[in-house]
Amino acid sequence: MANLPAEKDRRVIRECLSLEAAGFDVTVIAPRGDRSLRILPGSDRTRLRPYPIVVYGSGVLSFALEFLWSFAWITIRLLGEILRGRAQAVQVCNPPDIYFPLALLVRALGRPWVFDHHDLSPEVYISRGGEPNPLVSRLLVLFEKLTLRTATAVFATNESFRENAVRRGVVPAKVTVVRNGPALAEIAASADPRPDGPLTVVYLGVFGPQDNVEGAVLAAAELVVRRGRTGWRMILAGDGETAAGLRELAADRGLTDVVEFTGWLTGPEVDALLRRADVALQPDLPTRMNQLSTMAKTVEYLGRGVPVVAADLIETHATVGGAGLYVPNGTPAEFAEAIGTLLDDPALRARMREIGRQRFRDFLSWEHQAAEYVAVWQRLLRPGPAPRVPGQRRPSSPARVDAP
Repeated sequence: MANLPAEKDRRVIRECLSLEAAGFDVTVIAPRGDRSLRILPGSDRTRLRPYPIVVYGSGVLSFALEFLWSFAWITIRLLGEILRGRAQAVQVCNPPDIYFPLALLVRALGRPWVFDHHDLSPEVYISRGGEPNPLVSRLLVLFEKLTLRTATAVFATNESFRENAVRRGVVPAKVTVVRNGPALAEIAASADPRPDGPLTVVYLGVFGPQDNVEGAVLAAAELVVRRGRTGWRMILAGDGETAAGLRELAADRGLTDVVEFTGWLTGPEVDALLRRADVALQPDLPTRMNQLSTMAKTVEYLGRGVPVVAADLIETHATVGGAGLYVPNGTPAEFAEAIGTLLDDPALRARMREIGRQRFRDFLSWEHQAAEYVAVWQRLLRPGPAPRVPGQRRPSSPARVDAP
């Protein structure tokens, strides 16, 4: 993977821990984050093979340089793992969708190459603002198609991603839906009663141009007009390329007393924050990318039973169901009105809290996803009538999975 250090990607962490519990050895090739880390946090033996990042993309040319840099380093690291006999199979995550030449090499060696489809790269490009270059858009579609079709198997994060893969020419039997979301064990056993203090509105996630966190700040400005500055606050947890601009926006609008920025949080810190939250905000706008995407933050919200305010998006509605209030266009005024409705109605929040928790327990938690995820690897690397499941005794000679 090329867009986050391994220790900051919760999906990758959960996948690695699930593979490790099933008896596989895992090595992760990703950008360097914490220089002190050699083993993935929380794991017993998942090795980190980081590489340096010196180029950060902000436009077409700089993104191209960043991707070429990452491709070169991932190639070097992966070839090293193959030559050492440590790569019996490979999983690749996007963005970007540029690793299909390595898929051809790995598959020529008779080893599985699995694509874990995190983002719809063509739609991400369009969503970042400005006038999209038609040539770049077509190139990204081509890269996505080649990435999907050169894979031995594909993990899709929801049914819309699965339909996209099939539309790009992937045989349906090769695509498995593995959704994002925390494990039950990551969530504290008791989430009630909530602590005393002001009602809390939370945004959790990445601060990027396509994430519309600006909409959350502007919704806070609307809430100040509607209900004053006391009795509530908004916490924006995360980081990203728009973070500095968002802090400036909050200061310019005079919101520093009601809007708090926490930066990146660890897993336990995320759990503690969401357990005391009253309303969660998903400010993503109704673009094609967002219509088809399931936001990881939203499943985190539901796991703690936090009612969600969001635009009425296809996959968001499929995930949240009755645990959310939906707005048509995602304007700050719409978000503020829906947030205010929930802040004023504790009985409604309580009903939605229970709906969210039940959807999480019965369908969305990582335990449900891990079973599907590990089953694919069992089929690819340990075919037979009695597949292993997480928690069984580890074999003496575990298979290895490398994850660039």
